[in-house]
Amino acid sequence: MTTATDPQEFLAAVMARLTGPGGPFEIAEEEVLGTRMPVMVNRGRAVGELVSASAAYGDRDYLVTEDRRMSFAEHAAAVASLAVALRDEYGIGRGDRVAILAANTIEWVVAFWATQTLGAITVGLNAWWVPREIEYGLRLSTPKALIVDAKRAALMTEVDTDIPVITMETDLPRLIAAHPDAELPRTGVTEDDPAALLYTSGTSGKPKGALHSQRNLLAVADYHRFGDALAAAFAGKEYREPSDLRYLLTSPLFHIASLHNLAVPRLATGSAVIMYQGSFDADRVLGMIEREKVTNWGAVPTMASRLIEHGNVRKYDTSSMTSFSLASAPSSVAFKERLSREVPFARDALVDSYGLTECSTAIAVATPMDIEQFPGTLGRPIITVALEIRDPLGTRLPDGEEGEVCVRSPFVMLGYWENPEATAAAITDDRWLRTGDFGRIEDGRLRLTGRRSDLILRGGENIYPTEIEQTLDEHPDVVECAVLGASHPDLGQEVAAVVVLADGATADEDELRRFAAERLSYFKVPTRWRLTTDPLPRNATGKMARGKIEP
Repeated sequence: MTTATDPQEFLAAVMARLTGPGGPFEIAEEEVLGTRMPVMVNRGRAVGELVSASAAYGDRDYLVTEDRRMSFAEHAAAVASLAVALRDEYGIGRGDRVAILAANTIEWVVAFWATQTLGAITVGLNAWWVPREIEYGLRLSTPKALIVDAKRAALMTEVDTDIPVITMETDLPRLIAAHPDAELPRTGVTEDDPAALLYTSGTSGKPKGALHSQRNLLAVADYHRFGDALAAAFAGKEYREPSDLRYLLTSPLFHIASLHNLAVPRLATGSAVIMYQGSFDADRVLGMIEREKVTNWGAVPTMASRLIEHGNVRKYDTSSMTSFSLASAPSSVAFKERLSREVPFARDALVDSYGLTECSTAIAVATPMDIEQFPGTLGRPIITVALEIRDPLGTRLPDGEEGEVCVRSPFVMLGYWENPEATAAAITDDRWLRTGDFGRIEDGRLRLTGRRSDLILRGGENIYPTEIEQTLDEHPDVVECAVLGASHPDLGQEVAAVVVLADGATADEDELRRFAAERLSYFKVPTRWRLTTDPLPRNATGKMARGKIEP
């Protein structure tokens, strides 16, 4: 069905049909954690239940890598076998934590779903962490078992822990084979029980664990199902599940972009997840798009930038691509214009968005029309999201005025794991999340005017200076230091350090870099250094005046 109606009128009509009374995505106000807010009426209550429903998709592709394929039926069987093994051999049950420390693999996804069927909490550890960071993540989350790949297993010899370690390459195949034809466990959970714990950097200098509920993950899945139905309506098609869409996964599974917003909803919709593995290589990515007929891809701007640099995208058949979105880091208007000119599938399909780990998914999304007609904005809030711009006292500001971006929705996390102080600082009693980002509303669309205080955004990774500064302060020759974000043509920003050395110090840039690399993930190690003996500028209260420091 096609229509010549004005796009805005058509959108309103489709939205009313999909989300209105009796619609497949009907929205109504209900109480969530003591506060009334809009939610989808026809929703599930337990993430694990998606696995049993997905088995009906049979031999269709669910997970595809360059050299492997796993169908929905194969996946459901493997999940059942592993879940029974985790329950019977490791005592995993409702509320227990199971940590995963690995690069993107099919086994990562299977392990996630196995823990979900048990009502356990999946802890996604950053696969780029060094042993000291791994130790911290394990101490905070206290998992009952840790699932690792071979590379991370080698690191565990340097980690002080007695947590049972399960290897993906050896132990998982054995555990799955030991329980053939197992039935999927069914564990009673409520929709506001926790489901996943992902780490996000914090201004305190240590990562915080964002705790997401069953409701959060299922709401994200329903949002994506709704998005697919909306896109089908605009294409004049009827939306059906299982869906023939094929999604490229290029971000780590310990991020919400790949886990909450790709692996989870695509199990619900019957779509294929085409999983890229290893460091980013434009030719390999484009080859996968061509070979697997990828239709949708959400990329960080750094990846998009490397497509532009590639210069020969057109030698690949990317005609299957119908949606290309930017996420995880901001990008300029000029960059998006260049991307649309030089990458064929970005021309009519480019989408931008704004979201946080704490919000499980996007807060606002800019459509291709928004990008063209309202450049620099990040679109309107997505369904069930309330967005306000507030002053320091928490008072809502009128459109056009700048203040802190605050949001409330069924996507907002339960809180920070074992950190009530940070949770209280971030989430109000009536469930509004203070994002720490600043912006204003223009024509109903969000425009960001400043990022969270001092945050460095390097190639889609959020980096807070405090953790790096505290690490460098441990060096005996360092008196004080400041870590800042410096402009970088590819990554957006790189990490720069201004280090004040003690009189008579012998440390040089190479020594400080090695010192940091032994204690921090590679992406946090400064790549620009300025060593000095002059004290850093401070304000009247003794706080460091970062704005006066040049990297």
